[in-house]
Amino acid sequence: MSVFSMSGFKQWVKQGDSSVARCILTTARTVLSFEMPAPKFITAPLYQLYCLIRDLLSTLLRIFWWTPLFKGRVTQYGKNMLLYGGLPYISGPVEIYIEKNARISGQTTFSGRTCAATPPRLEIGSNTDVGWMTTIAVGNLVKIGDNTRIAGRTLLAGYPGHPLDPEERAKGLPEHDDQVGDIILENDVWLATGVSVMAGVTIGQGTIVAADSVVTKDLPPMVLAGGSPARVIRSLQPEDRLMTDTRDIAE
Repeated sequence: MSVFSMSGFKQWVKQGDSSVARCILTTARTVLSFEMPAPKFITAPLYQLYCLIRDLLSTLLRIFWWTPLFKGRVTQYGKNMLLYGGLPYISGPVEIYIEKNARISGQTTFSGRTCAATPPRLEIGSNTDVGWMTTIAVGNLVKIGDNTRIAGRTLLAGYPGHPLDPEERAKGLPEHDDQVGDIILENDVWLATGVSVMAGVTIGQGTIVAADSVVTKDLPPMVLAGGSPARVIRSLQPEDRLMTDTRDIAE
């Protein structure tokens, strides 16, 4: 192999037996592994200064740029809305209603079905968290209740975006109406990291869904659910927990 190409030269240096190749390889490894001296009495204050500047810039951007822009896009918002970490990506004609004290990561996506008969509607309740890299795709309605916690990388898929028929997909046609459904998260629901909720699903009040679960059917209130598809694991009702604990002790 010619050593006059970059790849050939690298291979010659790594595999060559000559003293020149070994010398170049040793020198290159020494240069690549070089580390600046990092005495803690210097680097620790520098790191704190970096964090201070980073947080200050992020706060200024949030107050004077991200939040005003986001408010200009949403249909209605309540007091004390906290938008952190950037500006959500919003696509389609989705109408967004946000109650007071909501906290929303800027690294999220809100989309609305473009071929809906009426504008898709997203409702986010009060004291609700929408976590990092969450995607909410609204077919007709996605309603998120009060005091709900949605962890990072969660997907609420109210519409799929494509039809089932491959020929229709190839033509770029939209999904059919029977592929679209409302998603309802009642008050106090907690979706752990990576949960996917499919169209037409209602999750009852106080229910917790375990990480990386896929919810394809309704879940009752006050249960712990998990799996793909998600199933009820156990009840979270106080009286049911007491009975379970007593039985475990007896056994």
